[in-house]
Amino acid sequence: MWMLPVLGLLLGLILGFFADITLTDVYASYLSIAVLAALDTLVGGVRAQLEKVFDEQVFVTGFITNILLATSLAFLGVYLGVDLYLAAIFAFGVRLFQNIAIIRRILLQRWKSRSSK
Repeated sequence: MWMLPVLGLLLGLILGFFADITLTDVYASYLSIAVLAALDTLVGGVRAQLEKVFDEQVFVTGFITNILLATSLAFLGVYLGVDLYLAAIFAFGVRLFQNIAIIRRILLQRWKSRSSK
């Protein structure tokens, strides 16, 4: 089950390290926000899988929606001259840390129940 996502991650990392792609400073903030939104969705998917409520359609639509929303906020902020990307960083950062904390609790609970048996 975890083989395909891990394979995709490794392929993406290899392509990223060996591709000679440079981004201008203009696009760097958009990419950083998009990566943060993608990480939030990924960690939320791991949490849903551990809670046994994972739905592929919710995951894919959430992935696309989060990235589009985050980059749109960053673009709108640049257009208006306001740092709206900070709102996206705050929102996705908080959700990311909450999901990681819940994943940690789930894994600790499973580990405790296995060690007590």
